[in-house]
Amino acid sequence: MVITLRTSCLFLLTLSLTVVPSVAKTPKAVSGRQFDGVARAALAAMKARANELHINGVAVVAFAPGQRVESWQSQMAVVGYMTDQKSEKGNNLLGIAYAKAAEMAETLKDSGTAGRQPKTGEFGWQGGVVASTGRGIVIVAFSGGKSEEDVQVSKAGLEVMKTRL
Repeated sequence: MVITLRTSCLFLLTLSLTVVPSVAKTPKAVSGRQFDGVARAALAAMKARANELHINGVAVVAFAPGQRVESWQSQMAVVGYMTDQKSEKGNNLLGIAYAKAAEMAETLKDSGTAGRQPKTGEFGWQGGVVASTGRGIVIVAFSGGKSEEDVQVSKAGLEVMKTRL
């Protein structure tokens, strides 16, 4: 009887050890204070790149924790001006930058590269870049120059965000 009881206990102990789920390490949360510092540095890098390219516009940076965008922290900066009069109606560069960010939040691909028709509220214009880090999703957009210039400015901000978040 002792052998049977001992064997049963060992079996149950082994079974309980194999059934216990492993706890995956969750990434450390990004505090508002930490995001603010990273965002300011990224926006400064974007302003510097825009100045090198002699363009004005609006820079937007955002961070969404996790693997999907369900919420985010964001900041923006005006580089020169927020609207322009390049067309008869003019352009709200802030609105365009956020439309690029919204598209990337949906597709997790750089703006204008989703390979699908833009949804209402999107333009499908290039100029925003997105990347996943160990802690979440980084979204960076610029509007004000030509698409290729906007991408260059956004990449300057993305490099800062990726290395710090």
